Amino acid sequence: MFAKQYSHRLPADYDMGVIRRRAAQLGPLWDNAEGLLFKAFIAQEQGGNVYASVYLWSDPLQAADFLLGSRFQKVLDSFGRPHIESWLPLDVQRGPAQAALSLYREEWPLAPGADRAAILAEEKARNLQVADSRDTFAVFLALDVQAWRLVRITLSAKALDGAHPGTGYQVFYLAHPGI
Repeated sequence: MFAKQYSHRLPADYDMGVIRRRAAQLGPLWDNAEGLLFKAFIAQEQGGNVYASVYLWSDPLQAADFLLGSRFQKVLDSFGRPHIESWLPLDVQRGPAQAALSLYREEWPLAPGADRAAILAEEKARNLQVADSRDTFAVFLALDVQAWRLVRITLSAKALDGAHPGTGYQVFYLAHPGI
């Protein structure tokens, strides 16, 4: 598996309706993508406009084909070459919700000398708890191997909640061909 996120900071006065229409137009093109578990078209509209995409791939070769192929050219043509954060998925859980309105990203460092096996076991147990919520569409835990930190992505059927831990995004479209 392979996971990634890239984001585009947009001007404060940017018409986010353009992004909503883009997600509605391009999102269905991902509904049958090979090797993709899900792609979330997400955005933040408070505290500055951000448009982003989060992917969870079952097949890393399909992820590479996307980045090096014509489909990614649309991103490059529209927004330029983004910095892409990439992660090694450690645990993926599907929840009972059938849709997602929000996505949350939590991250925390793995301290040098930490008991990594114990931390992984605790975080997998936490994933099971999160997935058990009726509002969870999916949750995954991943390792950022560059920064030695863990990342949890949670897709929720609830509207964006500022009190939820982590960085929150609105989901404009969720393609989920493989989950």
